[in-house]
Amino acid sequence: MSVRKLRAESGQFTAELFDANGESVDVVNAFLRHLAARNYSPNTLVAYAHDLQHLWQFLACKGLHWGDFTARHSIELLEHLRAAAATNHVQRLRPAVAVMCEGQPALRLAPATINRILAAVSSFYEFAIMAERYDRNNPIQKCVDHAAQRVPDRHRPFMDGASRQQPMRRRVSVKTVERLPRPLSDIQVAALFDALRSKRDRALLRLMLDGGLRPGEALGLHIEDVSYGRRRVAIRPRNDHPKGVRAKSRFERFVDVLEAETLTAVNDYVMTERPAEASTPFLFLVGGHGSHRFEPLSYPALAKLFARACERAHIRVAWVTPHSLRHTHATRMWEAGMRELTLQKRLGHASPESTRMYTRISDQAVVDDYRKALGLGDPGVTSSQA
Repeated sequence: MSVRKLRAESGQFTAELFDANGESVDVVNAFLRHLAARNYSPNTLVAYAHDLQHLWQFLACKGLHWGDFTARHSIELLEHLRAAAATNHVQRLRPAVAVMCEGQPALRLAPATINRILAAVSSFYEFAIMAERYDRNNPIQKCVDHAAQRVPDRHRPFMDGASRQQPMRRRVSVKTVERLPRPLSDIQVAALFDALRSKRDRALLRLMLDGGLRPGEALGLHIEDVSYGRRRVAIRPRNDHPKGVRAKSRFERFVDVLEAETLTAVNDYVMTERPAEASTPFLFLVGGHGSHRFEPLSYPALAKLFARACERAHIRVAWVTPHSLRHTHATRMWEAGMRELTLQKRLGHASPESTRMYTRISDQAVVDDYRKALGLGDPGVTSSQA
């Protein structure tokens, strides 16, 4: 089985799933076209296609038709996924179980990946029910999540007590550990920027570090989005990137960048290194003299240049990724005293829960109470003042 990423005549990206005989899996591809019509990103479409590929492999092993899949089979699907091997090269932040797959060592699917596959299967059958191609209940059953209702840190919107909507969870799932983001240390940040070899890379990573931009937000910037006079950057949702890059959030926001070094680096890149003859409005382009010159930078290109810089700086570990720059920015802002609500707006988080994970990295109230319990007092008070 294979997944292919295609571009439609309209210019929109889509993905298709093909079976072992090279024939199109019509019902899955109809589901993917439905997601594309709902303006899902190209990377999301490809992820759904790969997730449903696991379902079709399970159906082939069991000799089942997708229309015969029931809740009983969802339990067997979970067991199948727990024993399956990851087919792509992945990096794990923790020890993982290694297995042999076709004579080659491979890692088993991570719990989070399995839960994502089950969620994709659930969404697929919701579509099949809506399209009147499946006349049973969704085989990935859900129930009320009473544990989530008792979590004190869980975000509760206004009038939550009057709402009849309750948090739900899938009955078939794998327990996962909620891990905190890991910010880079000042030494690691300095080593990373010392290892950069182009003005483009320095300007790009500076914007991500000092503006807290996501990779898709930085790569999708147009030249006009950078306002040097007002010292701010406009993050605008767009679907025009030829490599399928998109901003995650679906609303426009402005990010102030007051660090003089950052906008100076961007201006230096635009004036001296960015090809002046390029007609594209995108800010960060492929340089050199190859066939891809003038093309906007893609996700894989960003990952590659970042990994090479980390290797030269000797800080190459699994958790150090381009997104680590955003984690570093958010942690620095919180530790410097930025309020949770303003940090949420700056980062473009839709929910306070996403911002709250940075408060758990560095909770000053916990540190202060700990110091008080040890009798150490306020670290900002000198011995003479005490």
